[in-house]
Amino acid sequence: MSEAASTRVALTDSTNLLPSLAPLLHQWLPRQRWFAGKGRPINAFSLVSTTEILPVGTESVAAGTGTGLLHLLVRVHQPSTPAQSPDDCYQLLLGVRAALPPRLAPALIGQVTEGPLAGRTVYEGLHDPRLAELLLERFRTPGTLGALHFDRSGPAIAAGLTPRLLDTEQSNTSLVYGDAYILKIFRRVFPGTNPDLELPLALVQEGCGRVPAPVAWFEATTPRPLTLGVLQPFLSGAEDGWQLALRALAGSRDFTDEAHALGRATAEVHTALAAALPTPALHRAQTERLAASMVRRLEAAAQAVPELVPYVPGLRTAFDAVAALGHRGRDWAAQRVHGDLHLGQTLRAADGFWSLIDFEGEPARPLRERRRPQLPVRDIAGMLRSFDYAARSHRPWNAGWAARCRTAYCEGYARAAGFDPRSEPELLRAHETDKAVYEVLYEARHRPDWLPVPMAAIHRLAAADD
Repeated sequence: MSEAASTRVALTDSTNLLPSLAPLLHQWLPRQRWFAGKGRPINAFSLVSTTEILPVGTESVAAGTGTGLLHLLVRVHQPSTPAQSPDDCYQLLLGVRAALPPRLAPALIGQVTEGPLAGRTVYEGLHDPRLAELLLERFRTPGTLGALHFDRSGPAIAAGLTPRLLDTEQSNTSLVYGDAYILKIFRRVFPGTNPDLELPLALVQEGCGRVPAPVAWFEATTPRPLTLGVLQPFLSGAEDGWQLALRALAGSRDFTDEAHALGRATAEVHTALAAALPTPALHRAQTERLAASMVRRLEAAAQAVPELVPYVPGLRTAFDAVAALGHRGRDWAAQRVHGDLHLGQTLRAADGFWSLIDFEGEPARPLRERRRPQLPVRDIAGMLRSFDYAARSHRPWNAGWAARCRTAYCEGYARAAGFDPRSEPELLRAHETDKAVYEVLYEARHRPDWLPVPMAAIHRLAAADD
C-alpha cells in the first residue's frame, strides 16, 4: 500500500478526526443560517459517517498544492424540550487545504491543530468552484462511494458547467451549474426519503409538469438511508413569486391574474399527488388529534414568544371549531401536499407558466410529520398567508391588494379542483392560524424585526369570532 493510500485509510477510520474538528465546529456551526439549534449550547458531537469525495490524505494536500473534499454526517447533541430534537444530524462538506487562498477567505472554518488533519485548513467546500464541479461529476457517474450513493434519472448530465453558490438559501444550500441545473444540498438530514425528492418523482410519474423533474440525487447508505441532495433542471429566466409580488406592490399594480394562475397550479399539483399517493380519510379521532396538535404548537410557541400569550384563548377557538366538526362526524380526505407553500416557493416562466418548487416541507418539523398525508387546505393557507406577508412588507400596508389576491387565488384553485377552499371556513381559519403561529415562532428566533408581520395576522385571527 502506498503512503498516500495508507494516510487516506487512517483519516477515514480515525477516532481522532471529529475531536480535532470539534473546537472549530463549536464556533462555526451556530453561525450558519441552516443550523437549527441556535440559542442552545452544544454538549457534544458524534460522527455518523465520513467519506473522502476527493482524498485529503495525499502528499499534494499536505504540501500545499492540492485540495481535498471531506463529506461528514455529524450528530450535534444539545439540550432540548419536547418540541425540539436533542441530536440533529447535519451534512458537512469540508474543503481541506494547507492554506486558504484569499478568494476563499469567507468560507474559512479554521485551522486544525491536532489529529489526522493537523496543520491543515478546513473550509466550507461548496464555496470552492473546483469542489463544486467535482460533485456534479459524481452525478455524471452514478454509484457508491464510501457511505454515499449517487443515482440518476433521465438523460446524461452535461459536463464542464461553471458552478455558482446561491446566497438566498436558509435551511439548505443550493448550487447552480451554468444555466442547466440546480443542486440542493440538505443540511439538516433525517432518516428516510426527503419529500423534495419523493414528491417531484411522484408528480413526474403522473405527468404533472408543474414541478422540475429530479435529474439526479445522492443519499447516505449507512446506518440508515438519508436523502442528502437533489439535482434538478434550473429554470433559467424564471422569476419567483415573492419578488414578482413585491414589484407589483411597488408599482401599485394588480396581482390578481398571477394569483388566479397560482391557484390553478396548486390545484393541479394537489390533484396529481392525490392520484399518485394514498389518500387516507380523516375521521373523528384523526381530526381531534389534528386539532390537538395545533393546540400543542400554539402553547409551545406562546412559551417561547411572550407576545403571543394574550392571544392564545382567541386563537384556540379556531382549533376547537375543527375538533367540534370531527366530533359531529365530519371527515375529510388527507393526501400528500407541498407542506410549506408560499410565494417564494413558486416560479413563473417568461410565458407566464407557474411551477412549484421546494417540496421539503417546513424544515423545523420532523421528517416523519412532513411525510404524513395532510389536508390540502394546509398549502392553501400557506399561500394566503404569503399574500398577506407581501402586502405587509410594503409601505403603506395595502390591505385591499392582499384581499384581492386571496380571493383570486381561491377562485383559481376552485376552477381547477372543482372545490372552493372558502366553503369550509373553519378548516381554512384553523390552518391559517396554525401557519401564523409557526411564523411568529420563526420570526422571533431568526428575524425579530419581522415579528410584527405575523403578529398582525394573529390579532386578526384571534378576533375572528368576535
